[in-house]
Amino acid sequence: MSEHNHVVSKDGSVTMHRVNDALDRIEPGQKELILNNFEDFKSYLGKRIQLAQKIGLSDEQLAVAAEKIADYLAAYEEPRNSEEKLLLELWKAGNKEERHRLAHMLVKMVQN
Repeated sequence: MSEHNHVVSKDGSVTMHRVNDALDRIEPGQKELILNNFEDFKSYLGKRIQLAQKIGLSDEQLAVAAEKIADYLAAYEEPRNSEEKLLLELWKAGNKEERHRLAHMLVKMVQN
C-alpha cells in the first residue's frame, strides 16, 4: 500500500482526515476481535499509541486522533460490551470540549 493511504507518513506528518479510511480498511473479523473485548481494545489502542509516540506525535496529536476514532466508532459501530456502551453514552453527552478531554483521558488510560 502506498504512503498516501496512511494516516501517518514516513516523515511523521499526520493526515487526520484519513482516519476514517484507515478504520474502514480493517477487516471485519479483525475489527470484531478488537472491539469484542474491552481489554483487547485497550491493548490495540495502546500499541498504536506507542507506535505514534515513537515517530514523535505529541499528546495533543494523539488526542485529536483518538477523537476521530471515537467519532467513527460512535457513528458506525455498535458497542459490544458495557464499557463501550458507557463510552458511547459519555461521548454523546459531551460537547466538543468535553469530548476532547475524554479523548485525552482515553489516551492516558491506555498509556498506563
